[in-house]
Formats: sequence, C-alpha cells, structure tokens
Amino acid sequence: MNKYETVFILTPVLSDDQMKETVEKFKSVLTDNGGKIENEENWGLRKLAYPIENKNTGFYTLIEFEGEPTIVGKLETAFRRDEKVIRFLTFRLDKFAAEYAIKRRAVRKAKQEERAAQEAAEKEAAPVVEEAPKAVEAPVTESNEETKE
Repeated sequence: MNKYETVFILTPVLSDDQMKETVEKFKSVLTDNGGKIENEENWGLRKLAYPIENKNTGFYTLIEFEGEPTIVGKLETAFRRDEKVIRFLTFRLDKFAAEYAIKRRAVRKAKQEERAAQEAAEKEAAPVVEEAPKAVEAPVTESNEETKE
C-alpha cells in the first residue's frame, strides 16, 4: 500500500455545510475502496493564484491517505464528475515526503495546543471587570447659579 496526498479546490459559492458534505463524499470514496485516511486539513477559503472558471477564490482541502494504486483513479474520477471541484492534484508520497508530512502534522498539532493553552491562560488571567458606577452630576442649586454670574 502506498501513501498519497491529494489537494482539491472547491468552488467558493458553496455554503459551509455543502463544503463539508462534499469533503465527506470524497473521504467515503477513499474508505469504500479500501483506503485509510491518515490526515485531513481544511485550509479554508483562499485566493487563487490566477482566475479559474472566472473565480478568484476557493475552498482548499488536503487529505493524506494510504491505499492501493487503483484507488487514485477512482478518486480522480469522482473529482472530475463533481462540478463543485475546480482543481485537484493527487500524488504518491515517497519515504522522505511521508516523513516530512508526519513532522509537519506534529508541528501543526503542537502549535494548536500551544494556542489553546495560551487562550485558556488569558481567560484565567483576565480579571472580571465590573462596570464602574456612573458619575452623578451635582444638581444645580441657586447657590451654584449665583457664583456663575
């Protein structure tokens, strides 16, 4: 079994639910054909390097998977049949690229954990600020008016 990585771009006019549904469809194509998904990354809405089908942005998704070589053909056929896919690229990872992908995932996970810990620390450190009472102006009396004149 070989390790593969595929990146595909979905049209930007999709809602968030439609985008997730489409990604799940491609993941099911992989798992139904004996593939094992190792990693999935949603890169979100990004600007394209050049316009494709008169669109300047698209939803990028990366999926790393392991499977037989025939699975790539089936996945790419599914990409071609779906009109929501603007572009896709699938390639086999050699041993060096696979090692790099594992390191990249570890670094990304560490950054996410660090960011979550930092946000939790900020929430704990931030004192609860109570609303200060509003200043009450002194009522105008006759003695105040006399001093003004």
